Amino acid sequence: AQKLAQIPGVGMVSLAGGQRPAVRVQVNPGELAQRGLNLSDVRAAIASASANQPKGSFDGPVRTILMDANDQMRSVEEFRNLIISWRGGAPLRLGDVAKVENAAEDRRLAAWADQLPAVLINVQRQPGANVIEVVDRVQALLPQLSANLPAAVEMKVLTDRTQSIRSSVRSVQHELVFAVLLVVLVTFIFLRNVAATIIPSIAVPLSLIGTFGVMHLAGFSLNILTLMALTIATGFVVDDAIVMLENIARYREQGDPPMQAALKGAAQIGFTLVSLTISLIAVLIPLLFMGDVVGRLFHEFAITLAVSILISLVVSLTLTPMMCARMLPENAGHHAPAGAPGFLDRVIEAGCAAGALGGPTGVPVRRRKTSSAARESARTLALAKKSACIVSNLEA
Repeated sequence: AQKLAQIPGVGMVSLAGGQRPAVRVQVNPGELAQRGLNLSDVRAAIASASANQPKGSFDGPVRTILMDANDQMRSVEEFRNLIISWRGGAPLRLGDVAKVENAAEDRRLAAWADQLPAVLINVQRQPGANVIEVVDRVQALLPQLSANLPAAVEMKVLTDRTQSIRSSVRSVQHELVFAVLLVVLVTFIFLRNVAATIIPSIAVPLSLIGTFGVMHLAGFSLNILTLMALTIATGFVVDDAIVMLENIARYREQGDPPMQAALKGAAQIGFTLVSLTISLIAVLIPLLFMGDVVGRLFHEFAITLAVSILISLVVSLTLTPMMCARMLPENAGHHAPAGAPGFLDRVIEAGCAAGALGGPTGVPVRRRKTSSAARESARTLALAKKSACIVSNLEA
């Protein structure tokens, strides 16, 4: 127990079920009554015979020496032969009026492990200590403690409350990896371009790695709440990069050189991304200032999520334009051959046509391959024609 208490992070070590060896004396009241004695006489005889105190002293001119002799009784035979009284010139021994045996000091205090008598050692961590690290240190010390025990004594772990914590953390880690893969997959389904998918997807690992660094500096642990914040952040960190990518792709479709398109697109959309990020972080401000237990629980959650969103903004304003200038092809916005739009293109075009012209929804519209600027001009013209038609009808 002393070695366990010296482990960093251990707050208290307590024993349960430990039975201390002792000599138990069970007096027969009937035998005592026949000899004219009572329990007080027996107790006084045992106490006087087991005294452990100085027997005297030698006083000299310069020093004093105490005489000490330990005359405590240690075996059952010594207690049985203890003379408690004299009757008719014959000694009355303790074994004549009582049953003396080796037993436990407290027979009502016991513990069992797998139907065997055992001594339980309860180890509790200090407040604020990482419970998983403390358990790992304790388990690392167990082989050394077992080597110092007798061969007949076996040491093993009965309960480990970190198993459920470890299982929950592993589950959240798997969900985090799945969320990252799902975000990349959804991005590829809509962009359908490998280079255009890689550019915003890079923001996910960079944001998470940067968040881990901030968590380490802030002293945060990798617990369920921080992992939950990272899992939620995987859906936010790609938003800014996708918006930046689409704006730069629009200038590339208009024929601007890669570097110029990246500079123009970043300069145009930069303020918008900053405002979007600030609005997202503003939602987390109430969690940062909450009190009581709920506030302490969600403090790390809110800071982790806010930091990941901020790092994604930095990545979107710096790395994403650079990668667009180096990797984004000129036809990044064209995902299907001319005259053969894909399924998502047909659905989006049908929805836009139905909303602009007031026609029925679900009608596929086949168009030639045009730039995004041309498509926007066509939609604006359709809206203008619809407005003119409405005005003519009102005048008539």
